[in-house]
Amino acid sequence: MPRKRIYELARELGMSTRDLILALEKLGMPGMSAFHMVSEEEAEVIRGVVLEKAEAQPPRPAQEKAPPPGKPRPPVVAVLGHIDHGKTTLLDRIRKTRVAAGEPGGITQSIGAYQAQVDGKLITFIDTPGHRAFTAMRARGAKATDIAVLVVAADDGVMAQTLEALDHIKAAGVPMIVAINKVDKPESKPEMVKQQLANLGYIPEDWGGNTIMVPISALTGQGVDELLEMILLVAELEGVSGDPEGALEAIIIESHLDPAKGPVVTAIVKNGTLRERDVVVAGTAWGRIRALLDHQGKRIPAAGPGTPVQILGLSEVPAAGEKLERVASPKEAEELVEKRREEEREKRLALRPRTTFDELIAAAQTKKLVLIIKAHSVGALEAVKLELSTIQAEGVELEILHAGVGQITESDVLLAVAESQGQPLILGFGVKVDPKAQKLAEQKGIPIRTYDIIYDLTLDVERALKRLLGPEFREVKVGEVEVLKVFNIAGVGKVAGCAVRAGRVVRGAKVRVLRRGEEVFVGEIASLKRFAEDVKEVREGYECGIRVRDFEDVREGDVLEVYVLEEVPV
Repeated sequence: MPRKRIYELARELGMSTRDLILALEKLGMPGMSAFHMVSEEEAEVIRGVVLEKAEAQPPRPAQEKAPPPGKPRPPVVAVLGHIDHGKTTLLDRIRKTRVAAGEPGGITQSIGAYQAQVDGKLITFIDTPGHRAFTAMRARGAKATDIAVLVVAADDGVMAQTLEALDHIKAAGVPMIVAINKVDKPESKPEMVKQQLANLGYIPEDWGGNTIMVPISALTGQGVDELLEMILLVAELEGVSGDPEGALEAIIIESHLDPAKGPVVTAIVKNGTLRERDVVVAGTAWGRIRALLDHQGKRIPAAGPGTPVQILGLSEVPAAGEKLERVASPKEAEELVEKRREEEREKRLALRPRTTFDELIAAAQTKKLVLIIKAHSVGALEAVKLELSTIQAEGVELEILHAGVGQITESDVLLAVAESQGQPLILGFGVKVDPKAQKLAEQKGIPIRTYDIIYDLTLDVERALKRLLGPEFREVKVGEVEVLKVFNIAGVGKVAGCAVRAGRVVRGAKVRVLRRGEEVFVGEIASLKRFAEDVKEVREGYECGIRVRDFEDVREGDVLEVYVLEEVPV
């Protein structure tokens, strides 16, 4: 005899699953879940009782129908999982079938998030690879995601990054749906995946548990519609809602500096309504919104709950996870930003980050070096791990906390910040450091070192293990310049017109930006020019043009201290 789940029965009755479960509780049938199976006879009894009760309920007068303060809104969904398990393919499939359909040329612009339509309802997807934004937002106390979709390949099963994603989802406290991908492959074993997850405590709902697992093929589209339906069902059960007239709650999920547009920010509005011309603050960035763009690049006047939107008009690039706040006036925004900058300066002075290995060893509480390693490929990563395994240093422990492929990101720094059992050190082999990660590492006192030669990496780790610090570096000041004028050059950014007051300026040297005697930035000289010509150095008494890498806030009157790092032999 055919059986039905409660959520299927709710659809037949034209009511929400949540309302049906509440109605069944009142009828003396507690403990029902959306996936509870009932026989056709039981379903018939429920239909009769619920419909009879609804007919017996007298209609409420029109004046009593006050609109609720919060209405259902599009749920915000993040897709996580192991590399090569099909996260990108799934998002591409949803885009093609649910977003770009009917749009000439498809999506016109990527803004880091988009909305898919399912039976007239919208779902907002955060299109961010890996766990970086997920982690950064959670670290700042911002809960951008309502539901997480964990993608697990049916042929590979649970892998290292699957476990990492599970930890991130669990820590974030959001409901999870598992998409068991690649079921179209002959070697797929979806039941094996269910068993692996069940062993970890995630029991599939069809085994009597509470974890929704949907077999899909992102490549062919099999099961994707059911996955989207499950997302809407979970959103309904969780009561995902927002009030368009309520207080603004918006979270930044992505930001970058565009040479033509300036700071470009993508945010998700979770409550309230964001409008053009609003004055907003995010961290130490502020501005009057010049334009709002939707996920297809179209200009819109306002964005309500559940909507991803691109914002133009902020003064600088804020970090992912910052909350967007609306204020009454530019004056109030400037005062708030100045207050926050002052608080940051006080924190930096009170908690001078220990970035040299000498300072790190002096503060170390244990004889343990904890490494986070990033490499440009899996082969390179394995080679690094193999070389490190040959190092011998008595009385000192070496632990690889995390090893992955790709550039060093904020997520890696946040992982190092959370480490409490040993001295964390982030190593990069053949990869670059994300500017935001570099900034966060400097703020938190987490050392990052990058290498192109594996011997150098191994040698530094060996030195660090033997002395729990590695090679010592000292700063050697080589020059000092004053900023006379700032030029904003299209496609390049801000270039400081400077006079060399003492010593010399060397291209590629380190630079410390001082404003009224206070340090505001530490970085590197990205370019050095005399008139229009690139030069290697400029000496005292001459003028030059300097661009400081990843720093767009240089101002007239700033003093730039130029220095180099010299290694002190062990």
